Amino acid sequence: MTEPGEILLKRLRFRSWHRGTREMDLLLGRFADRYLDQLNPAQLRQYEALLEVADADLYNWVTGQAPIPAGFDNDALRLIKNLNLSSSTS
Repeated sequence: MTEPGEILLKRLRFRSWHRGTREMDLLLGRFADRYLDQLNPAQLRQYEALLEVADADLYNWVTGQAPIPAGFDNDALRLIKNLNLSSSTS
């Protein structure tokens, strides 16, 4: 059975703001606040899978310090990277 939409969004938002590092809390928390309500079901699944990735790995992918594995090069990660790029230039 799939999780009802509102409960899933609340859980993903909470997990986004409660990571292991403050940098990832800010990055993913801001992303969640801005985009979660706009993501389609496939993108939500992609984002949920990204939340399972270790903070250091995900941070390195987003900042371009490490290549993104093929299985994680998806819409959700591109949106996170774009948000990070637009935040750093503002």
